[in-house]
Amino acid sequence: MIDFLRGTVAHRETEYVVLDVHGVGYRVFCANPYAVGAGKDGVEVTLYIHYHVREDAHLLFGFSSREEQSLFRLLLDVNGIGPKVAIGVLAGGRPEVIATAIRQENLSFLTKLPGIGKKTAQRMVLDLKDKLGAWTSAEAEGAGFGLPEIAAAGPAASGAWAEAKAALLALGYTEAEADRAGQTVKPKLKGDETADAVTKLALQALFQQSLMK
Repeated sequence: MIDFLRGTVAHRETEYVVLDVHGVGYRVFCANPYAVGAGKDGVEVTLYIHYHVREDAHLLFGFSSREEQSLFRLLLDVNGIGPKVAIGVLAGGRPEVIATAIRQENLSFLTKLPGIGKKTAQRMVLDLKDKLGAWTSAEAEGAGFGLPEIAAAGPAASGAWAEAKAALLALGYTEAEADRAGQTVKPKLKGDETADAVTKLALQALFQQSLMK
């Protein structure tokens, strides 16, 4: 059983990073690959691992903290949620924000997470509500912290934009700059763009905005 991996980021795609551990490249699926290692290749990082075995593949899912790793495993206990859906859920917000939404039975928020329909959201509340007491925070409990951003993005764009925004922040842009780029990009999205494509559009928008200053 692999509990964690420490190595350098050799490559990244929209769904995973390749971690070089003593000359062996491990493909590790992550919620926000562009945020791993502050978005820089060649830096050393530690990823906490969930090792998933199925008939046709052995898959590694990586997390920057024990909290994300633990919440991911709790999500897998919910009927109808597999690892790809669980990693998409974690791309939608910090663990305490997701936990708060579950404890508050906020189905409107939960159904806007990637891969989560109404029935699955209801099962998340039923199965996990009483298991998440340690996950919430005063900040998250107050006024639904963190919930409006995903709700405003809409179900189609929420996952891709969440990853794109995380990538922008990892590249050193501020929250305000990322939000301005989002206001420019979101109306142009059709809903089927990848996070990589949305990130590139946002970077183009930021470049154009810099020229206008």
